[in-house]
Amino acid sequence: MQSASGPSICRRRPEPNRAGRLLQPVWVLLAIIFLIEAWLWDHLEPIVARVVAAIPLARFKQWLTERVDALSPAMTLIVFAVPIIPLFPLKLVGLWLLTHEYWTSAVFTILFAKLVGVGVTAFVFDVTRDKLLEMHWFERIYDLVMKVRAKAHLLVDPIKQRIRELITGNGEGWSARTLRLIQRFRKSVHQAR
Repeated sequence: MQSASGPSICRRRPEPNRAGRLLQPVWVLLAIIFLIEAWLWDHLEPIVARVVAAIPLARFKQWLTERVDALSPAMTLIVFAVPIIPLFPLKLVGLWLLTHEYWTSAVFTILFAKLVGVGVTAFVFDVTRDKLLEMHWFERIYDLVMKVRAKAHLLVDPIKQRIRELITGNGEGWSARTLRLIQRFRKSVHQAR
């Protein structure tokens, strides 16, 4: 046991900049995951709209819109949440398949559940958005999600741009040297045959 007058052990706390640099990859990963979700949402919503136009879901959407207009915002929240519930067992089936090492079936089941879930959510949100935004707390969450999305773009877009620049290799920098090395290697392999 150490006395009050004895030497104390000083622990160095990480510098704020150092901690920020260590967390940077985590923030980038979270931003990428968030943007994938946003990308799925953006790209599945028009597909769902085409499906609605192709099959008689247009009448269902009109019927649902009329019913939602008659509901309170709180009841509309239930309408928004309910379609997602039936997909939960499908995700559990995917997890069961994973635990029993049915990798391909598990991946397809989980991806199918994810795509259908995002598509249905996009469809229902399109119908319920105006009513849901009448609730101030929901509007604040919606605004926060839009701000996080914008911030994620600010974080990830420079990385995407740098990757594009590396891939295109305009004759300068790392990628051009790498491409020249690859071309020389390929040429030497072809000459060795």
